[in-house]
Order: sequence, then structure tokens, then C-alpha cells
Amino acid sequence: MRTRPTKDQLAAAYGKTIADVIAPDLDVLFCGINPGLYSGALGLHFARPGNRFWPALYRGGFTPRQLDPSEQEELLGYGLGITNVVARTTARADELSPEEFREGGRLLTARVAEFRPRWLAVVGITAFRTAFGLPKAKVGPQDAEIGGARVWVLPNPSGLNAHWTPAALGEEFGRFRAEVHSE
Repeated sequence: MRTRPTKDQLAAAYGKTIADVIAPDLDVLFCGINPGLYSGALGLHFARPGNRFWPALYRGGFTPRQLDPSEQEELLGYGLGITNVVARTTARADELSPEEFREGGRLLTARVAEFRPRWLAVVGITAFRTAFGLPKAKVGPQDAEIGGARVWVLPNPSGLNAHWTPAALGEEFGRFRAEVHSE
């Protein structure tokens, strides 16, 4: 059971980075916007209670049970990984500049080309639009490849993204999983 970070630990996490969960030739590399302070303090992706990434991953059929963020390395055994558009931790994604997103998009493209996942799944439409200069992109499959990988944009699983219910997130993750496994 993880402990909750203290106020001092959260403050100290500002601007830190979290190691990617990545390996060559994954089926899917999931890509968050950037780590929050809670994640930075724990060194775990999507660690904040209330973030719906882990439940959506399970509901969508990517994992046989709902993993805890502390089990993130188990994703590699399922052919899955995690990275971020922007590596540095912030309290809110709106603290990131458009320039950081664009630079993050360039770095992400290089990371994808190096590790060669079959799919890149970006969780956050606004981050995707900004990072790759595609203002009209919508949730779902994208026409263009990034770094040689096919691309699917998923909704942001943050609890702040309330218009996507947990059930709807699970359905969208499941729609994506069906496409991944149809090949």
C-alpha cells in the first residue's frame, strides 16, 4: 500500500521527471501529458488517486486486472509502456507552454522511432493537438504516423475531465484495444 506524499514531498517534486516504462517493440506506448506533483513525489505514472488511467486500462481489456501505479513495470509483460509528452512535473498541465509541448512532440517522435512501438496512444487531445500542430485532431485513430507508429488519441483520464465518465473511458480504451488486436 502506497503512502500519501506530504506537502513538502509534493513541493519538492515540482520540475522533476519520472522514468519511462518502455522497452523496444511494444504493442502500445501510452503517452500522458506530463506527470503531476503526486506522480513526481512517488515516482509513478498516473499515481494520483482519482486518476482514471489504471481503471480505464483494465476496463478496456489491456490488463487482466486493475493494476496499481506501483505495479507499472508489469505493463511491459503485456506489451505496454508509458511516457509523457512533457517530462517535467507540474501541479497543472496549464503550467506548460505551447513551446514545451512542441519540443515534447519532437522528443516523443524520436523516442518512438528509437523504441518502435506498433502504436502510440496519447491520452489528452489538447496536448496532442499542441505538440504536433494538429488543431483539428479528434479522439480516436489518427491519419498520420509518429516516429513510425500508428497513433490513437484517447481522452485525458484525469478526474478533472468529468465529461468522460469512467464507463465512457473504458469503452474508448476498449475500442482502441480492439483495433490494436485486430492486426
